[in-house]
Amino acid sequence: MDPIAQSSAVHRPRAAHRLVVAAALLAAVVAPGVLDAYTISLATYALVLGLLASSAYVLTNVAGLPTLGQGAYLAIGGYTAAAISHTITTNGPAQLIAGAAAGAAAAAAIGVLAARTRGTTFLIITLAVGALTQTLASRAVPLTGGDAGLAVDPITVLPGASLVTVKGYLYLYALVCTVIIGGALTLMLRSRFGLAVRGIAANEPRARADGYPADTYLWVTYTVAGAVAGAAGAILVATRHTIAPVDGGFVVSGLALLAALLVTRTLVGALLGATVIVAVRDLIAPNVLAGHASALLGGLFLAAAFARILIRPLIHRSEHAPARRSP
Repeated sequence: MDPIAQSSAVHRPRAAHRLVVAAALLAAVVAPGVLDAYTISLATYALVLGLLASSAYVLTNVAGLPTLGQGAYLAIGGYTAAAISHTITTNGPAQLIAGAAAGAAAAAAIGVLAARTRGTTFLIITLAVGALTQTLASRAVPLTGGDAGLAVDPITVLPGASLVTVKGYLYLYALVCTVIIGGALTLMLRSRFGLAVRGIAANEPRARADGYPADTYLWVTYTVAGAVAGAAGAILVATRHTIAPVDGGFVVSGLALLAALLVTRTLVGALLGATVIVAVRDLIAPNVLAGHASALLGGLFLAAAFARILIRPLIHRSEHAPARRSP
């Protein structure tokens, strides 16, 4: 069977999935009216981490390329947005476009090599890219402010409008950006291109035999993931008004990967996973296990890994079980 047809049959949208998306979106929209300012700030960061997790999801769960370096492109997009804010405009959408473009350009350059590797080699390359980017950001003090970071002016949404400083409005801005980017990603993953990428991940030799240029498809996917991570960095700058090297470090990249694997192997699952991580780290852990947030997150990572190992045989068995005949 053609890789596109095979992956299309497995990944059709389901009614339950649509219901979860609708419920999550409704809860997200009404959140500013029922949550306090601190919780809203955490929810805003959860959206940023969710976008970063979406970029990790595209590579890890769709293209079959596990990554620990998406934080690098978040930092590149964030610092680009900060530079735009200081020199050109405080317009948030303009900064978002610039951050996404910078993330895409950096990923396209690195992906020329990275997209030709697989498995552990790809993972090591992404890890090295993340570490190198954080080191450069820490040492380029005149441009990045070093480890202390850069302060950034508040954004405007429309030309000539007033600066947005209310946390609830900044959250809604981040939510709208997340929905738009998530919708575009969903369309891409359901397109012929997205189905081909899934087919390459499932059976690359067969896809190559059918004429699909696997390296090119994966390079484009890596570039798109870099654009999404860069957009997340621009949103972080717009909503937090600061950017530092640690914002794109190894820990953040690891959390993005954890979010992509934590709930379900779907784009919405990556966003929900980011919400769970932020809630556990910043709401539950300080009140239940003060000073042990990292241990709790590590337990979540292990639980997600072991659950996937235990559940995979059950899923495989159900997919290959003979259909019941009606009497």
